[in-house]
Amino acid sequence: MAENFTNFLHSESRAVNARNLAIGLIWALFEWLAPHALAAQPETPNVVMIIGDDQAWGDFRFMGHPVIRTPNLDRLASESALFRRGYVPSSLCRPSLATLISGLYPHQHKIAGNDPAAGTDRTKMLRHVRRIPTLPRLLSSGGYLSHQSGKWWEGSHKEGGFTAGMTHGDTARGGRHGDEGLKIGREGLQPVFDFVDGCNGRPFFVWYAPFLPHTPHNPPGQLLDKYVSAQRPVELSRYFAMCEWFDETCGTLLDGLESRDLAANTLVVFVTDNGWIQRTPDTDVPEGWKFKFAPRSKRSPHEGGVRTPIMLRWPGKIPPAEFDVPISSIDLAPTLLAACGLAPPPELPGTNLLPLVKDGESLQRGPVFGEIFGHDVPNLDRPADGLQYRWCVDGRWKLIVPANSALPVELYNLQSDPHETQNVAGDHPDETERLNRQLDAWWKT
Repeated sequence: MAENFTNFLHSESRAVNARNLAIGLIWALFEWLAPHALAAQPETPNVVMIIGDDQAWGDFRFMGHPVIRTPNLDRLASESALFRRGYVPSSLCRPSLATLISGLYPHQHKIAGNDPAAGTDRTKMLRHVRRIPTLPRLLSSGGYLSHQSGKWWEGSHKEGGFTAGMTHGDTARGGRHGDEGLKIGREGLQPVFDFVDGCNGRPFFVWYAPFLPHTPHNPPGQLLDKYVSAQRPVELSRYFAMCEWFDETCGTLLDGLESRDLAANTLVVFVTDNGWIQRTPDTDVPEGWKFKFAPRSKRSPHEGGVRTPIMLRWPGKIPPAEFDVPISSIDLAPTLLAACGLAPPPELPGTNLLPLVKDGESLQRGPVFGEIFGHDVPNLDRPADGLQYRWCVDGRWKLIVPANSALPVELYNLQSDPHETQNVAGDHPDETERLNRQLDAWWKT
């Protein structure tokens, strides 16, 4: 009996030792593999989208402006993939912002103008943002939290799928295109930082669309003093100061990311919603012109309305570089989704820019297309009823085709004439016809 018991103990001891040895080997193997496995998996980046409001493509120091100071955006440009020839498909804020949040052209998302026709309940326009895929909704499938601040036309931030935000969208309380959200930037950035701090390590998407440098042009006095000059109209001085004020707020946002050790794994995107050319007493305007901006600016198909610098900064993932190839804001949604490890919906027409900016692969996209509709939408479900212009950019050439056949077709060589001073459609009929065919093929699809 005793001998059997002793043999039993020895066998149990051998089993325990073997089990412990196996556990030890497995644990050692795990400790060796774990850092390698983690290193092989891409980090999920935070995403911050900075959206300027009514600023011309050249009104930044990094774009060559001789007067306006933009040190924070200059630094961002130096750290980014900078596309000097970025475009938005429509030069009016609401349709342009709807494109940024969805990756769709205005004729696809059907938010073609700022307001419905007179007498139409503007809340009826919200049915379109409810039906389309939006970045906050798509990113939520990857565990992202999202925050809206600044310009937002689509009712409450919740209508776009944001998990948090500032815009309530209550028209009875003055909600139209941002309400409480329009305080961001002009009154600090604390709501954005409160949101970021509350994410507790979860990935986030921030929509920062301050009402800057948009009118009212009422910059802080110390900024305005930098630009006041007897040789410069006061309207221009105020606008210049607003551009620097916007830059200051961007610096506050970027510094806040760095102070929280978030900058290294945050993809920062910069774009403007549309252009702006400041009107002054000397501006030549058509009879009855009532806008504070000059012609060929906001609401036009010209470069002053639709061109914008576009930047992508993701430290360690996207090397700083400059690109002169034309791209569009419709390319941003598929790019951001790809960076976050998510597949874009098949209906998105844009191009993922990551193969170009990360790996130097050639850009597989055709011409950049755009469409301009009226400010007020005559038919909420048929944007074409309010069409004013279609346009496309292919390399150095830009074609503008008005919906009114009584107006001339315009062709510009942007390489030699970036400000579109000379319509050369009559001198290049073959080029005009080629681009027109491309434009028609895009429009029909």
